[in-house]
Amino acid sequence: MSDRIHAHVPYPMLADNLAAVTARGVNPEVHFSGEALDSLVPEKLIAVANTLNTTGLRSTIHAPFVDLNPGSAERLIREATRHRLNQVIDAAAILTPDVIVFHPGYDRWRYGESQDIWLAHSIETWGWVLERTEPIGCTVAVENIFEEEPSTLKALLEEIDHPRFRHCFDVGHWNLFHTVGMEEWFDAMGRFVAEAHIHDNFGTRDDHLPLGEGTIDFDIFFSLMARHAPQAVWTIEAHCPATLDRALVAIERYRK
Repeated sequence: MSDRIHAHVPYPMLADNLAAVTARGVNPEVHFSGEALDSLVPEKLIAVANTLNTTGLRSTIHAPFVDLNPGSAERLIREATRHRLNQVIDAAAILTPDVIVFHPGYDRWRYGESQDIWLAHSIETWGWVLERTEPIGCTVAVENIFEEEPSTLKALLEEIDHPRFRHCFDVGHWNLFHTVGMEEWFDAMGRFVAEAHIHDNFGTRDDHLPLGEGTIDFDIFFSLMARHAPQAVWTIEAHCPATLDRALVAIERYRK
C-alpha cells in the first residue's frame, strides 16, 4: 500500500502559509489555477520548492482545468488549453513533481458519437505534453471527471502507449457518474493507475467529504488499489483544514 499521502493545496495557500503547511508533514498536491499561473513569481516558487526539498516533502501538481479541454473540437479552446498547460509545465520544471494530474475534457453529452474527434485531438495534445515534460521525468495522469465508464480513457491511454502517461482514479467522481462497478473500472484501468484522488460523497454532489462520511465503499476501493496499483500516490482531496484532519485520521486504517 502507499507509503506516502498527499493533500490538495491551492498554490496561493501553500506559498503564503508555507511553514504551517510543511509543519503538518503532509506532501502537497499543488493546484495551480489559471489566475495563480498568471500571477506566479518564479522566485517565490523556487523558494517553495527549496523548502519542500529541505523538509523531505514530495509534491504532485493538479493542473488548471476550468473551461479547458485538451481534446476540444474547437481550435481556439485547444490553443487556450495549451497556453495553460505550458504555464503549468513551466511551474513543474521548478517544483519537479512526481505526478501532474490533468482533466481530459471528455463527456458524452458534448461529444456523443464523435468520440473519435476528441480522441484525435487529445492524442496530439498529450504527445506534446509528454515531450514537454520529458526533462522533468514526471508522470502525466488523466483523471476521470464525467466519465460514466472507462472506455474513452482506456482508448486514450492505449493509443498514447507511453510509460509516463497514466490514470488518476478519482473515487469521488466515480461515485457521482459511474454506470459500471468499481471492480469493472479497475479491471479495465487498474494497470494504468498512478494516483488516486480520495474523497467521499453521497452520489448526488461533489462534497469532497473525508472518506467514510459518504456512501463510497472504501474497503473495496483500497483492496482494488492494493491489487492493481500498490505503488500509486494517494491524494486526499479535502477543501478545508478540518476536513483534511478528519480524512487523515480515517485513512490510517488502510495504510497498515
